[in-house]
Amino acid sequence: METWDAMRARRNVRQFTEERVPEEALDRILEAGRRAPSAGNWQPWDFVLVTDRAQLVELAKVWQGAQHVARAAAAIAIVAPEPDDEQKSALLQYDLGQATYAMMVAAADLGVGTGHAAAVDQDQARAVLGFPDGHFLAYLLSVGYPSDKPLAVIERLNRRPFDEVVHRGRW
Repeated sequence: METWDAMRARRNVRQFTEERVPEEALDRILEAGRRAPSAGNWQPWDFVLVTDRAQLVELAKVWQGAQHVARAAAAIAIVAPEPDDEQKSALLQYDLGQATYAMMVAAADLGVGTGHAAAVDQDQARAVLGFPDGHFLAYLLSVGYPSDKPLAVIERLNRRPFDEVVHRGRW
């Protein structure tokens, strides 16, 4: 898939087939996250790839909206250092968003679906993933092949109209 098509085909997937995602595809998705832009080249992320079903089920318990993680072929846990001030916190969120979206587009390029989830229960996250003190689970990305329909360019986009969103020069 071309990059532009991958961006237009990407959607949140929360229902997955039982098909495994090849290791090479998972590595490419993770590499996209690793290569994401970062303020001052900080790279404030670590990615924990989870493919074990029992571990996915436990990981899905970190937030009520993360149930799709239990049924995915894999999940990428995006772990970050706890920010020590407001500026670092703002930069962290921006950088993590870039890494997350890079992985989502890379996955879509491979025909692999993704769904994002927040993480509230940090004790559960730490118990499942074993990340060190001073870090937290920022986001989860479920990964797998969509069970409803393959990824394809979305023709009927449910978004605000372009001319309503884009302002040129001034609002």
